[in-house]
Amino acid sequence: MSVAVSKIVNLLAADRSREVRLAALTVLGELSLRESAVAPAVLTCLDDDDAEVRLRAIRAAGQLRLEQALPRLADRLKHGGEEAEAAAEAAAQMGVKGIDSLRSWMGKIVPGVRRYIASALARAAIRQQRRRDLDILVDKDPHIVEAAVAAIAQMIPHMTAKERHFLAEALLQMGGGKRTRLAPHAEAGVMRLAGLLNDERIAPLLWGRVLPPHPPEARAAALQALGQWIKSPNKEERERLFQCAADTNFQVAAPALMILDRLPLDDKLVPGFISLLHASDVAARRLALTKVGHRDEKEVVDALVESMRHPDATFRNEVMEKLGGTRRGRKALVKQLLQTESLDEAWSIARFLLPHARKNAEEWFDELFTAAISAIEAGDRRAEPLLFLLRETQPGALRDRLDQRAQTLVKKQDFEKALLVYRVLARDPAIGFPIRLGLAMVGLKLSQKQLEEHARAQDPCLHHFALLAADHAADVLRQLEKTAWIRADELYYLGFHFADATGTLKNFAADVLRLLIKKFPKDKAAASAKSKLKTIR
Repeated sequence: MSVAVSKIVNLLAADRSREVRLAALTVLGELSLRESAVAPAVLTCLDDDDAEVRLRAIRAAGQLRLEQALPRLADRLKHGGEEAEAAAEAAAQMGVKGIDSLRSWMGKIVPGVRRYIASALARAAIRQQRRRDLDILVDKDPHIVEAAVAAIAQMIPHMTAKERHFLAEALLQMGGGKRTRLAPHAEAGVMRLAGLLNDERIAPLLWGRVLPPHPPEARAAALQALGQWIKSPNKEERERLFQCAADTNFQVAAPALMILDRLPLDDKLVPGFISLLHASDVAARRLALTKVGHRDEKEVVDALVESMRHPDATFRNEVMEKLGGTRRGRKALVKQLLQTESLDEAWSIARFLLPHARKNAEEWFDELFTAAISAIEAGDRRAEPLLFLLRETQPGALRDRLDQRAQTLVKKQDFEKALLVYRVLARDPAIGFPIRLGLAMVGLKLSQKQLEEHARAQDPCLHHFALLAADHAADVLRQLEKTAWIRADELYYLGFHFADATGTLKNFAADVLRLLIKKFPKDKAAASAKSKLKTIR
């Protein structure tokens, strides 16, 4: 065998091709050929001009556990890069002396290179199952911890059962004590590794880290780990999950929400999801909406009503969709429609309620109509979305009830409110002569009755009378005659306006003036009417 080794060593000579030298170094390392001639040859290659040869020699030195190579490996570490990473790993393979050297080098090199040492020490601790060497996981430097955690995380899928057990025990010792106070970055790293082990023995350690005052990084890592095996959490675990899901830090809330989303819904989870309907983050509310938004319960509906004013417009629509799907929810929407101070919100609710109102219009009509009338008579624009709902569901009933209300107000001689109602009625093209005449007469009652031509041209009631008298002059006159609250000056104003007209309207003017003289013979307007009649003839 010695003859064979010498031949391989001769292949490392500088005059050999690069490929041959690389192959020779690989063979020496993989076969752990430790003949006396091997070490000097490999050490010489550590200083070779060819970077690839140097890198292969560093790896071979680690495999051969050449402790005399440590000073040169330390020099390679200072330069960083791939050779530094290989040098740290090679030193870690040299047992206690190599590991101690790595620890001593840690404080002597630039921070950016320390991660190579951290990775190598972490891997060595697992392979050699040296508990003290895993202390690197709780180092004060976050970058060192990050590198060590990443190195072990890569090893976990390939660990033996013995190595997994060793790591699990070490993590439990690091984070399991009641007096243990790890730095946030260290605690997060421990939680991450604990989760990757997928070992339920670690569960108590993880559950103990999901709530404050533990740092968000650790809480998030613990929750992500727990998500691998939680299927039926107990009462305390459910409370912790919902508390995390409602956390203002989304880094913590997100993994908790993912766990809750996967759990099958049962009665034990319902109170927790209802509480999430009040969460600050819309993601938590949206999950709760999906889980319990369909339930026709007071607590659910009250929470959804609160969410109707959420800043997220898409979420508001989703909330109203859920409210519209339950009996109690629909009643709550109607209540909000009647109470809201915002016209935009009222329109939004009304449009959403329309398909539901069409299914059972009679149930809602009286309540909506009462609110609409109050708003109309107060001059409140919030009447419009209410009228929209009523008009789209029961237009005939709306027309009749508005007409009745207008007539009632006229009988009470509350002409201002009656005019507001008549104006709403006038939007309906299906209204007949009686309603149009009522609008015209109430308008005449409230008119300024200014005789100047430009003022009369802008008076709506005169336009209404013109349209009515063109086809129904006799009916208009009959109504004017029997209406007790029409005064002499109002009849004079009406007759005066149409006196200059032609045809039917001119005859109508004359008839109105004669009616004035007949009803109010002693009124001074009667004398003016007689004078005006002379001009008409």
